[in-house]
Amino acid sequence: MPGDSSKTFHFSLIFGLLLFALGSLLLVLLHAHPWLGALRWAGLLALFYAGLQKRTLTYWIFFAMLVGLELGLDAPKFATHLRVLSDIFLRLIKVIVAPLILGTLVTGIASHGSISKVGRIGWKSLLYFEAVTTAALFIGVAVINTTRAGVGVALTATATEPAAQSVATLRWDDFLLHIFPENIAKAVAENQILQVAVFAILFGIALLQVPEKLRQPMLNLAESLTQVMFRFTNIVMYFAPIGVGAAIAYTVGHLGISALLPLGKLVLTAYAGLIAFLLLVLLPIILLTRLPLARFLKSVAEPATIAFATSSSEAALPRAMESMEAFGVPREIVAFVIPAGYSFNLDGSTLYLAIASVFVAQAAGIHMTWPQQLAMVFTLMLTSKGVAGVPRAVLVVLLATASTLHLPTEPIFLILGVDALIDMARTSVNVTGNCLASAVIARWEHSLHEPEPSPTSQNAMLPS
Repeated sequence: MPGDSSKTFHFSLIFGLLLFALGSLLLVLLHAHPWLGALRWAGLLALFYAGLQKRTLTYWIFFAMLVGLELGLDAPKFATHLRVLSDIFLRLIKVIVAPLILGTLVTGIASHGSISKVGRIGWKSLLYFEAVTTAALFIGVAVINTTRAGVGVALTATATEPAAQSVATLRWDDFLLHIFPENIAKAVAENQILQVAVFAILFGIALLQVPEKLRQPMLNLAESLTQVMFRFTNIVMYFAPIGVGAAIAYTVGHLGISALLPLGKLVLTAYAGLIAFLLLVLLPIILLTRLPLARFLKSVAEPATIAFATSSSEAALPRAMESMEAFGVPREIVAFVIPAGYSFNLDGSTLYLAIASVFVAQAAGIHMTWPQQLAMVFTLMLTSKGVAGVPRAVLVVLLATASTLHLPTEPIFLILGVDALIDMARTSVNVTGNCLASAVIARWEHSLHEPEPSPTSQNAMLPS
């Protein structure tokens, strides 16, 4: 009976979560005891049984995260070897991104849009991006000044990494030049999302200007490419729980819980700031634009979970685009706004940059006045653009900001100890913010529509 199955699912879910939480809390108080591990594994078995009652991909990703956490705690050496599984998942996802953006943008512009509409969506997106990221930066400054997490932190000798030479890549003129592709094959090969998007927009506009008999074959090709890449995404998503669980296991096994404790106040500050941003900025935007809250949260749950576990916005991009299209956002808006947001709307990253910069000053014993902190915020507004494609982006941007504001660089390397843990949360907020941006622009354009049932939505039942 469906009712009995639902009751069994909820009972097993609650029972499993309680057992796992109890075993985790007692671990902090009693340290490592074998029976605590057995308690947590019993909770995982209950959660596994619950998953058999409700076969959704989101649930299995959540379950895999808990299993990965437990493996990282119980068998850290083994867990560090699981990174290859998460890397396989990331590679499979990255191969999807460029063809998907290319196909969706060309199809959206050439078949349903116009040049004036593309321009209108563009300036509305940039206006929205700047307003939201500015709010994120100010919340970050306010939170770190409230907790003063950097005050009293002992600056021990840390391993320095040769990252300073990357600071030069963040100059605004270099970034502006980097937006435009010189070779589309190279842009696709290097997964340069913004360059692919610019090419696709120009290609779609050019396609609008050719006769119908020449336009239609290319449109059919772009539409076929888009549909194939969506199906490709669905196939890869079957591997998502394994890749996500392996990523969590590697992170916990590599860092260890004890390594995170000295900078625990910074971690809590960052998470508090991100939660405050969600509640004080994104939630009011959802309410003001009259978006259906429950349905939006359901749509972003899976891409946000993938982003959290893998610390990769790219890993969540294909599913985020598909989820927002299923939510009711037109394809041409999804294909334009979400890729652009990867360079201009990194809400979680910009908030954390504000926190980390003030933390550096506090750890070094430097008092920054409010005018100085405001100057730092506007510097970050410029230097934080385009960081999605830069390896270890936060470190690079922090070094650039420290150089501009004459801050010491030693505390920046101290942050690396917990950066992976914070990166999961800020990446998840980045993805959530970009999904919301596409829905807001669609509402602004009066083109948000009720979704049609889709077998490829994120809530599709997994096969037996």
